[in-house]
Amino acid sequence: MNAPGGATGTDAWDRSFLLWDTYFALIWLATLVFVLGTDQPGWSVRVAAAGLLVPLVPLYVWFGRPILRGDPPDERRAVGYLVAEMALFLPSAVLVGETRLMGFALVPPCFMVLRLRWALIAVTVINIAPVIGWALLWWPSAQDVFFNSVFAVVTLVFSVALGSWIIRIIDQSQERAELIAELAASRHEVSRLSSAHGALAERERMAREIHDTLAQGFTSLLMLVQAVEAELDDDPAQARRHLALMDETARQNLAEARALVAGGTPADLADASLPDALRRLAARQDATLEVTGAVRALPAGPEVVALRTCQEALANARKHAGSSATVSLTLGYADETLTVSVRDDGCGFDPGAVSGGYGLAGLRARAAEVGGTALVHSAPGDGTTVTVLLPVAPRRSAR
Repeated sequence: MNAPGGATGTDAWDRSFLLWDTYFALIWLATLVFVLGTDQPGWSVRVAAAGLLVPLVPLYVWFGRPILRGDPPDERRAVGYLVAEMALFLPSAVLVGETRLMGFALVPPCFMVLRLRWALIAVTVINIAPVIGWALLWWPSAQDVFFNSVFAVVTLVFSVALGSWIIRIIDQSQERAELIAELAASRHEVSRLSSAHGALAERERMAREIHDTLAQGFTSLLMLVQAVEAELDDDPAQARRHLALMDETARQNLAEARALVAGGTPADLADASLPDALRRLAARQDATLEVTGAVRALPAGPEVVALRTCQEALANARKHAGSSATVSLTLGYADETLTVSVRDDGCGFDPGAVSGGYGLAGLRARAAEVGGTALVHSAPGDGTTVTVLLPVAPRRSAR
């Protein structure tokens, strides 16, 4: 059998080994006292038996202890150590019956370091062989042989029971060590997956932010450039107006980029209310804005979603419906709901046929982040309406 594996099991094994050292020392000392203190056989035989017990101590300290503490123990070295122990113990136990007490210290290591079959053989030899040898050497009375034989059988049964308990404890320790190792590996994997999920979520968030701000701003700039090229010769005043919108859009894009890097509030909302921010956005996109309900300050989450919804919907309207389409925005404040609607009278489309891209999926994802919903109503030739409903805290009534 192996010592408990794994870091935790090995630590517990090391901490408990001092108890085993103490147990071995007490059994060895008690055996030595019994051997020297018994009345028979003669003094010289008892001294010889005691002399065979003395080398068991250095043998244990220098060889047995390191082997037993191995993880797992070296079975070949362990067999050599146990053979050396029995070579000292068995002659002593044959000479003086009291030496058999030492078997209580020799049996447990058999189960610690040997396979079960070999451990049972070794334990049987330790318990039975001394009685047989003692009886053949001294030819005691039948009564003494009977009592010693019964004692040997009882100690053998006790040894097997103790060994089974040791094996069960070691197996449980190994299982615990394996479970702890698996738990540590699982926690590491969960931590890794959590970090990967967090990184992916952050990349998705940044992709939406860039798509709804910088990318839309650049799209507006390209459309304004095309408009200026068409108006430069025929309508200089309109071209200058579009150039001013280009300047404002570029500055707004720069402010949005800085806000993204800083992780702060969108530039449009940094120093203005949501209706004011939407008015500026509508002006840049040649759209109209209607505000209904009692305007009030709301948490940053719903306001950011409302702003990003309008940016995305306006950009899509200009991209797909064309610059000649009429676009209108509606911002509605209700008691527990903030509603944003963007309507264009363009060519429309089939929402069920749309796949891929950040547009509609981004709208729905943003609304869902704050517990809202995004609805798209459109049909070929019938324009498009994007409506986002966002839950907000009820307005406090004045006392």
